[in-house]
Amino acid sequence: MITPRGWLRASTALLSLSAVLVPASASPAAAAPAGLAPAGRHRTIPEPPSADQARTELDALPVSLPHSMSGYSRAKFPHWTKQYGECDTREVVLARDGEAVAQDSACKAIAGTWFSPYDNRTLDSAAQVDIDHMVPLANAWRSGADTWDTTMRKAFANDLDHSQLIAVSAASNRSKDDQSPDQWAPPSQDFWCTYSRAWISVKYQYALNITMPEKDKLVTMLNACD
Repeated sequence: MITPRGWLRASTALLSLSAVLVPASASPAAAAPAGLAPAGRHRTIPEPPSADQARTELDALPVSLPHSMSGYSRAKFPHWTKQYGECDTREVVLARDGEAVAQDSACKAIAGTWFSPYDNRTLDSAAQVDIDHMVPLANAWRSGADTWDTTMRKAFANDLDHSQLIAVSAASNRSKDDQSPDQWAPPSQDFWCTYSRAWISVKYQYALNITMPEKDKLVTMLNACD
């Protein structure tokens, strides 16, 4: 199995996330206080590489037909794992991507607003928000994750270090489902530049394949950066 480029960085991010989001002096009980969530390192999805770097990385990605979906299940990608205290990956992203996010003692977002860049919607309830995997789990499986072990898939599904997780409207996330950019692109073309750069970055970091129609659409979307 090819070792994905982002494996060491993703593993390090998962191990050290508490040091990023919780002060070193904080006790476990203080890690998920009721009230306003601590500000994250990023106000939204981590900034992907520039368009020029994305084009270079896109050219380096292997082009192949999709792998079989035989054996796939979401359970093979353990996600929304605990990051610190009672906070799991979903709650960390909700706090990171939202504004004035209030959490209860179990780290659940109980108030706040979230802007969904896929469809330019502002949401005022966490129940309206999904945490999207930029490269969907099923797409990753078809692109090479079928050869990974569970530890690798867990790191991929909870990767807070790269441009893999983003808070968006539940409606847009479910419309996207597990489709690649040639099958689905954000209705808001204003986000195409960021979306294509992020998609390419994740596939490059994890040494995943792309299809030719996928590559062609990503080239088109990158043109929005110009």
